Amino acid sequence: MFMGLAAGIVLGVAANLAAGDSPRLEWFVRHVTEPAGKIFLRLLFMLVIPLILSALSLGVAGLGDVRWLGRIGLKTLLYTVTVSTIAVLIGVGMVNLFQPGTGLSPELKQRLAAQASAAPPPAPGGAGGVDFLVNLVPNNIVKTMGDGDMLAVMVFALFLGIGLALTRTEPARRLEEALQGLYDVVMHLLGMVIQAAPVGVACLLFTLTARLGFDVLRQLGAYVLVVLGALALHQFVVYSISVAWLGRMNPIAFFRSIRDAMLTAFSTASSNATLPTSLWVAEQNLKLPPHVSRFVLTLGSTANQNGTALFEGVTVLFLAQFFGVHLALTQQVTVCFICILGGIGTAGVPAGSIPVVMMILGMVGIPPEGIGMILGVDRFLDMCRTTLNVTGDLAAAVVVARGEEQPA
Repeated sequence: MFMGLAAGIVLGVAANLAAGDSPRLEWFVRHVTEPAGKIFLRLLFMLVIPLILSALSLGVAGLGDVRWLGRIGLKTLLYTVTVSTIAVLIGVGMVNLFQPGTGLSPELKQRLAAQASAAPPPAPGGAGGVDFLVNLVPNNIVKTMGDGDMLAVMVFALFLGIGLALTRTEPARRLEEALQGLYDVVMHLLGMVIQAAPVGVACLLFTLTARLGFDVLRQLGAYVLVVLGALALHQFVVYSISVAWLGRMNPIAFFRSIRDAMLTAFSTASSNATLPTSLWVAEQNLKLPPHVSRFVLTLGSTANQNGTALFEGVTVLFLAQFFGVHLALTQQVTVCFICILGGIGTAGVPAGSIPVVMMILGMVGIPPEGIGMILGVDRFLDMCRTTLNVTGDLAAAVVVARGEEQPA
């Protein structure tokens, strides 16, 4: 994927410098690289609804254990929502503070504005106040999916997950198994699409740089620095405070004890693949009660994706700034809310957050072509945010384990 990024940037900048506004270059972009990039994007969009529906429903259904685990389940849920909210607010705050997507020349802004006419329209239900709350509840889920009102689809998925958690019958378990099967199939298809990402990224980046030139690289570098800064702030400040204040553990000792899990997360970029190491670290190094660590870490590998939620918020607002799409405060709040839900419904595998980002871009009317820049650097950022996700799971286990004893 990085090779695709490099090839697209180098060839696109070279074409821009050599040909500029040449009709031949525009013909090549319009009829070759742009369609190829759009096909890649449409393959991602195609998988969004089944992925969100199955992953978010299964993630919430896993919280059904709250009825039996009582205090442990409730503490896990409250901690997850609170820390995910803090993560998203940190990311959104840093994007608004440093404005990594601004700074383009007026001429380039006009070109981007022309491209924005092809952007997907904002999804229905963008009204404010009471109408916004009413539109969150779909009256026809099939029509809602066809309209692209993904926020209402996510609400339906939440209710479906709650229903699965509370309905303890064999038919309900078969429905849960069917959703798990749908999730597995979609993830396999997503893996196939991601394998074609180098070509798709090269086409998207060539299209972008051939039209915009070298300036796009500066914006991309600023975006990467903001993401890394936000991740570092959450990793070493928020988690240190939560572990010390709520978990009564020395933060230095905590980070020293979880080094193996952090390295595994960074190298695999997968919370699910890191789960065995996290369980070993929690019980052997942190000395946490097994019934707490197993519940919190197993659930957290899917439903406590703080780094992913932060990344999604930063990415959407960066691309809004880059394409000159103004997002009002209410729209930014909506983005934050979706990112928090995305932290529950995002797959704990490499590039699992990309479909959620694509869905949010479509909701707020941002041209999807910009995702090509993100995909080019996503592997490294994915490794970093997965490290944050796994650290967050272990920090949650420390906090939840305080005051809990091994059951008899």
